[in-house]
Amino acid sequence: MKSFSSGPVLAALLVLAFAAAAEPPRRVSLSYDVSHNGTVMAEAIETLEHDGRSYRIRSEWKGKGLFALSRRGSAQRSSEGAVGGAGLLPAEYRDQRGDRPVAVARFDWKRRLLVRERDGKVETGPLPERTQDRLSFAWGFAFAPPGQTEIETAVADAKGLTHYRYSVAGPERLRTAAGDFETLKLVKQRDNGDLRATEIWLASKADYLPVRILVIEKDGTRIDQVVTRIGR
Repeated sequence: MKSFSSGPVLAALLVLAFAAAAEPPRRVSLSYDVSHNGTVMAEAIETLEHDGRSYRIRSEWKGKGLFALSRRGSAQRSSEGAVGGAGLLPAEYRDQRGDRPVAVARFDWKRRLLVRERDGKVETGPLPERTQDRLSFAWGFAFAPPGQTEIETAVADAKGLTHYRYSVAGPERLRTAAGDFETLKLVKQRDNGDLRATEIWLASKADYLPVRILVIEKDGTRIDQVVTRIGR
């Protein structure tokens, strides 16, 4: 029987196993409670659908309590594009807040252009490699889990393009209404003058789905999005 060197074979098997593991269910839906300084203000439902080649993420926020009385408490967002070897490659991101017109960001990868449509205006600018939108960034780790100590990315929406650096803060156990999760926590690194903080918890044993996102605004306001249910 012909023998093989175990090193290359083992490495190849590990790569294949990792690639197979780095793909979430073809459809998964996460429900969240969104709180404002500790008071639940909205329910968010985000749904990912993909076929291994293309994807679509839909997000809908609906106000709770007093926030339910106003359209200001509602928002609908979506992201769609391709599934690549390095994760998600967005093609279009749409964002509608309350009664305001839909704002759109389109990703033209062939010409490396970002086209932004907002308030009746269209603007075009350069599109950096591996740019994400505000949905594909957090959900993209389900296809390409973080494997380094720092993550650098550009995130685009209809308002513009922002560069971020996140550090991998390490494992953390998170207790939620959907159950307890072993998570990997990411923390945004703040440059000089940046007073806005962001922390993301990814469920390391549940496809690295985003089970909590905490944003602390420059005035100290805390917007906390915590999972309450996962539907397959």
